[in-house]
Amino acid sequence: MTEIETVDGVEAVGRTAEKGFTLVELMVVIVIIGLLATIVAINVLPSLGKANTTKARSDIQTLDQAVEHYRLDTNQYPSAEQGLGVLAASGGYIKKLPNDPWGKPYIYTFPGQHGAYDIASLGADGAPGGTGENADIGNWQ
Repeated sequence: MTEIETVDGVEAVGRTAEKGFTLVELMVVIVIIGLLATIVAINVLPSLGKANTTKARSDIQTLDQAVEHYRLDTNQYPSAEQGLGVLAASGGYIKKLPNDPWGKPYIYTFPGQHGAYDIASLGADGAPGGTGENADIGNWQ
């Protein structure tokens, strides 16, 4: 389609400017976005494992303190049958019993192998032992 334009008092016949992006421009943008997403994923995903481990340690420390407060009030630790659930059920030692960051309940053992009682998470794999994100995390560490 042609149209007549007047520029500085001179009439010119030309094509109208079409607006939009070329396929090459779109492909370049998509490649750049893909590269940026890859860089972010490489840097963020390992941090997620560390964050889960840190949260588990924090939860275990909170549960450990709640067990000690329970002992001070009742002169005994929660039994193995009562477990950690007694802390939420019997008067506000904790508001709600959390699961570990991997969705599994924390393990309470009384009497413990490492102290009077043990509170632990089996890590991301949910199995005893392991290294890295799969390592066991406990109140004795």
